[in-house]
Amino acid sequence: MRFFIDTANIEEIREAWALGVIEGVTTNPSLVAKEGKEFTGLMQEIISVVDGPISAEVISLDSEGMVAEAETLAAMSPNIVIKIPMTAEGLKATKILTAKGIKTNVTLIFSLNQAMMAARAGATFVSPFVGRLDDVNANGIELVREIVAAFNCYGLDTKIIAASIRSVTHIAEAIKAGAHYATVPYSILLAAATHLLTDQGIERFLRDWQKLK
Repeated sequence: MRFFIDTANIEEIREAWALGVIEGVTTNPSLVAKEGKEFTGLMQEIISVVDGPISAEVISLDSEGMVAEAETLAAMSPNIVIKIPMTAEGLKATKILTAKGIKTNVTLIFSLNQAMMAARAGATFVSPFVGRLDDVNANGIELVREIVAAFNCYGLDTKIIAASIRSVTHIAEAIKAGAHYATVPYSILLAAATHLLTDQGIERFLRDWQKLK
């Protein structure tokens, strides 16, 4: 399991990168809009910090527009990965971009069929949304498990990103399910690095050490 941070906040990205556990960044239009910054400048900031895959999402709904946006984004850095929505037009764009050597992350995956079609179109990554499935009383982690099994069965190279992670339990379950990556908000990334017993252990060690003085 490898980790991406799911944010467009440059300070969170810097702090997460300093931890040494993330390999890249995923963004989306909502996360970018939340920062209130000019998009190109924000992406250049992220590129300057992270030496790894950086997912940037297109907003066009037709394949021609997606490809045009993707080519502009990909020109920023070889680390840019184009996030493509899982639609028929998105599949067309994925096929075209793959042929051009541009990496893609097909997002908003909610079924095994969608994941398989994205992989067959040449997606570098697929992003099943765990939390959003849980929100509608489906089982997001079970979908991740199904995709892992299917991709292994058919020898597909497309990597699986467990997305829409809402808790440290989601991370642990995604690890057990065999996802290649989890993309995680900064607050949950920090929470995953902590444990009550670790904190208690440190307190006890320090308390015992003070007795020596």
